[in-house]
Amino acid sequence: MPLILLVDDEPNILSALCRLFRNENFKILIADSGAAGLELLAQHPVDLVISDMRMPVMSGAQFLEEVRIWWPDTVRLLLTGHADIATILDAINRGEIYRYITKPWDDNDILLTVRHALEHKLLEQERRRLEALTLLQNSELVMLNDSLATKVRERTAELEQARDNLVELNTELKTHFLLSIKVFSNLIEMRGGNLAGHSLRVADLARQLAVQLGCDDTTTKDIYLAAMMHDIGKIGLTDDMLKLPRAVMSREQSSEYRKYPIQGEQLLMPLTELRGAAKLVRAQQERFDGSGYPDGLNGHDIPLGARILALVSDYDNLQTGQIYPRKIWPDEAREMLLQDHGKQYDPQLVTALFRMLDSLAGNAETARNAIQIPAATVQPGVTLAQDLVLPNGSLLLAAGHFIDRSMCRQIIAFDKTLAQPLLLSIYADA
Repeated sequence: MPLILLVDDEPNILSALCRLFRNENFKILIADSGAAGLELLAQHPVDLVISDMRMPVMSGAQFLEEVRIWWPDTVRLLLTGHADIATILDAINRGEIYRYITKPWDDNDILLTVRHALEHKLLEQERRRLEALTLLQNSELVMLNDSLATKVRERTAELEQARDNLVELNTELKTHFLLSIKVFSNLIEMRGGNLAGHSLRVADLARQLAVQLGCDDTTTKDIYLAAMMHDIGKIGLTDDMLKLPRAVMSREQSSEYRKYPIQGEQLLMPLTELRGAAKLVRAQQERFDGSGYPDGLNGHDIPLGARILALVSDYDNLQTGQIYPRKIWPDEAREMLLQDHGKQYDPQLVTALFRMLDSLAGNAETARNAIQIPAATVQPGVTLAQDLVLPNGSLLLAAGHFIDRSMCRQIIAFDKTLAQPLLLSIYADA
């Protein structure tokens, strides 16, 4: 049950607020000054505080600023009859106030504001919990790569070192938003062999296509993030469903499968930086002729990023057997995309994708020379030419990472824990 603290030097205001919240599922504390409010906060885990602006000795702005400093997770609301906008804005900035309420208030408005504030707090707590859970699951999944149970005792020291190294890597990934997204996108891919590496390939190709089309940085970023997370809505599907090509699904299975774009959007929307990508995830199964889902959009009413995502994702899915029971060769995949241009895909994007693929193939010979080496032979002073991805699709290190002496030892130690040796792609001219 949420605990709410009401702070006001006027007893009639406190009484009115208590009556207002009497029928709500809240616990109420009251204080007649900022100092008394701080004492109660030190004794009780308060979820939300409502403070009057004008109080003697310590104003509401000063009180809420103290709350922000000492109890930042407590949601803060300001009650004011003051008409000076500059003063109100100063109070909001100093106390990082969620919302201010003017006197006299409307009972329905204040109740709705408090409910929304508490819902916001719960969503923020859930986001933090999911981030912690993601890091924990990633660490556990990596450790499961040790398939030789009989050598556990002999390798305990090595595995503990590898675990410490991965914890250090995960700490570093938390400071890099895009790398964290890569790790998160691997969760769904862990459950299906054909999915391994799919999001990374789609994201790289989608970003290059967006750049070629002249998209601005924000649009390109949203397209890249959406591509990394486009399958996250499938997290609730069964393992059998994930491995089943779409073309052979039953009517019931197809109906269940078609829910994943909306579920993906719902998972991403609470995160501010992913809201643009969330809209693209929702629209990824719309068709250019209007026969797609979930909203039946057509033509250029479909966001450009979603049209790019649909095209590039299917190009990769055709080659990995996610659409039909067999894997399709790249040239045949092109033909199939061409047959559906103007129906399922934007014809201009199909042309642009083919032109870009031809350009990439032509530029491969002039690209910076890269070679593959066994992880056991890596030496300090080299740079990764490609993402270092485990056989199950989990990202270990991102392309461009410089391998120093410490990282070299960690890679070699981790490689010893795997049943299948790692291969590193490095720049040969390092």
